[in-house]
Amino acid sequence: MRYAEMAVNSPGSGRHPFCYAIPSSLSIEVGQAVWVPFGSQVLQGIVLKLSDYPSVEQTKEIAGIISYEPLLSPTQVGLALWLSDYYLCPLFEAVALMLPPGFERKVITFFQAVPFIDETALSRLTSDQIQTFNLIKAMGKVSLKQLGKKLGKEKAKQVTGKLLRQRLIMGSRELEKDKVKPKFVSSLQLALSLDEAKKEIDRLKQKRAHKQAEIIEFLVQYKQPALLPELREFLSATKAAVEALKRRRIISVTQIEIKRDPLSRVRFVPASLPVLTPAQEKVWQRLRDSLNGGESKVFLLFGVTGSGKTEIYLRALADVVAKGKRGLCLVPEIALTPQTIERFMARFPGRVGVFHSGLSLGEQFDEWHQIRRGAFDVVIGPRGALFTPQPDLGLIIIDEEHEWSYKQQDKSPRYHARDVAIKLAELTGAVVILGSATPDVETFYRAQQGKYQLLELPERITPRGLSPLPVVEIVDLKEELKAGNTSLFSRSLAASIKETLVRGEQVILFLNRRGTATFVQCRSCGFAIRCPRCTVALTYHSVGKRLICHRCRYSIPVPQSCPRCLSRRLKFLGIGTQRVEEEMRQLFPKAHLLRWDKDVVTKRRFYDELLADFRSGKANVLIGTQMIAKGLHLPEVTLAGVISADIGLNLPDFRAGERTFQLLCQVAGRAGRGLGAGKVIIQTYSPGHYAVQAASTHDYLGFHSQEIEYRRQFDYPPFSCFVRLLYGHTNSFFCQEEIKRVSQLLLTERDKEGIPDLSLIGPIPAFISRIRGRYWWQIIVRGTDPAKLIARVDLPKGWIIDVDPVGLV
Repeated sequence: MRYAEMAVNSPGSGRHPFCYAIPSSLSIEVGQAVWVPFGSQVLQGIVLKLSDYPSVEQTKEIAGIISYEPLLSPTQVGLALWLSDYYLCPLFEAVALMLPPGFERKVITFFQAVPFIDETALSRLTSDQIQTFNLIKAMGKVSLKQLGKKLGKEKAKQVTGKLLRQRLIMGSRELEKDKVKPKFVSSLQLALSLDEAKKEIDRLKQKRAHKQAEIIEFLVQYKQPALLPELREFLSATKAAVEALKRRRIISVTQIEIKRDPLSRVRFVPASLPVLTPAQEKVWQRLRDSLNGGESKVFLLFGVTGSGKTEIYLRALADVVAKGKRGLCLVPEIALTPQTIERFMARFPGRVGVFHSGLSLGEQFDEWHQIRRGAFDVVIGPRGALFTPQPDLGLIIIDEEHEWSYKQQDKSPRYHARDVAIKLAELTGAVVILGSATPDVETFYRAQQGKYQLLELPERITPRGLSPLPVVEIVDLKEELKAGNTSLFSRSLAASIKETLVRGEQVILFLNRRGTATFVQCRSCGFAIRCPRCTVALTYHSVGKRLICHRCRYSIPVPQSCPRCLSRRLKFLGIGTQRVEEEMRQLFPKAHLLRWDKDVVTKRRFYDELLADFRSGKANVLIGTQMIAKGLHLPEVTLAGVISADIGLNLPDFRAGERTFQLLCQVAGRAGRGLGAGKVIIQTYSPGHYAVQAASTHDYLGFHSQEIEYRRQFDYPPFSCFVRLLYGHTNSFFCQEEIKRVSQLLLTERDKEGIPDLSLIGPIPAFISRIRGRYWWQIIVRGTDPAKLIARVDLPKGWIIDVDPVGLV
């Protein structure tokens, strides 16, 4: 008998595989999906390894097969095992990243009344149990979830458990229905000759069956099978008319599978190869030589904004495709996907796929299977696209590699796409290109140390040829206040906006905070209105006149008086993008404004529509948060204004300076990419801060030299590794006791193992210490390999492990 090591789809399955016996009647391969008994349930499992000997004494047999072909390749299995080991996450959570959309299905518990009822047992029931029994009997078959909605989740479990023990009801388990399937549509074809069809048309018209006659006329003219949706687009064809013709065998109807194509609306113009600049040519020659070598390598393409990094990506991809390989191109945001797709489709028409959460589940399903079949030379998308089954992988591109959105922070596994891409390249022999104008401090340090190969593009390219980077002006807001200017716009920024609009050019205004006012405070007692479930102030949104928590979405109408002292002297303090928009409308009433933040970008495809509107000139001012700073190519923008550079600069996080520098440089890089000269105005209360000063001169090397010394002095990454442990609980005292217990456990384990370079920061409250009613505390474990120690400690439910966190707040 053979055995299979399995990742099982259960919350308690942990980081280790489970061993199952393979029945002689089943043929099982690595990567295949199967049904396995797990406790009292039958759950999904993915085969990770086959062997002739079991890893445990007693094994259960695999119950059945889900997919007859492997869903995961051996490379993906290896990557999943590495993800689980490196990020200390449950094994199935790592595997799930690579499974087809809609694969995971829950087991639903159903109840039915037994055919023959024991009246004695019935007489011993409580009123709640009798009510539930009668409900189950009346409905015939009811799920535990349905009962939970009527009785409450816990009560439903308790009562049905009692009824099961009394043998008054029977329980069964079934899988929920498929979430998504291939899409089929009806294809209509004439089953008559043309002469017979024309006679039938005349007969139907005489009988006043005009809809049936129209369908036949359409098929006669169309001269080939027609899809029912196409038919309905031109005719008012009804289902009854189609069925009538089908019954009389005038037409034949077959079901054919169609692809839900997310790029069907994309329009592009085929592009020819541009002439490279000397700097691009030098970079391309080095990269091409390495691609010809056939080794897995990592390149850092360090190029100023507008220096032509995308052209290098395209040439590298074309070279890889010519060798029979394929590529992946990651972008940090869905918003950048349409722009990237346009350029890549112009070079690889019909051979570009896209994968991201903004697609419908059906589109994701079809794209995933198309990718698996090798339909695309390149797949484009945010971090999740990295796990699509792109075969023959030869190149992975990570554009704007410094962006924090490449780190998954909201759920497990908390991976970083850059590090996973490098591991995937090791497994496949692919080349990785990391591109950025402001590389991550740790990435650039590795390039300096020779771990990555550094490629540089120091010159900006515009339609006029080589062009200098935009001029940056720093405005000290303290001096503006001294001069009596209390507006959001300094005198310099207001004047520059006016001049830019008069010239018919475009402006972007950046503020990394949503809403109208950051918080509302009583001027009598100082009370700030906060979320009752989170330790954050409520943000005022003038649209709807409400106070909203940006953590849990709790909201209330704006109160007329202070909840504490009843004073009506409420003050709206701080600023957000809505406030910027309102003041812009007052100062420049003729300007056409667009706002781009999470409050307005809510519906599917809105990214595409908003970007298209601005690029087409329907608006001349774009106001937004960090979304507008990430690599957008806006050739008509000649002025970029940073309303406040101080947001985030003074956060208690060792990466605060780096984050501010990157954002300022990226915003500055949006200006002057077309025909006009670029100008940038940065407003700040901290004009002397090294991050602001370096951004004003586009001096990445100067910034990096200061930042790396600061990191070295305090033993921060890249000179050490961090693991952030968070614990949350609804009881504040219990939360603190648990975090103290684990902290002491880690120290004891460290001393026991004799690890001298491992230290703990904390326990301390999280920066936002209460979210949705749960209190949060954290421990930062620092050392050469802190994850190795944490892997030995058994952490109960409620703990979050974040290996290599991108931020500590």
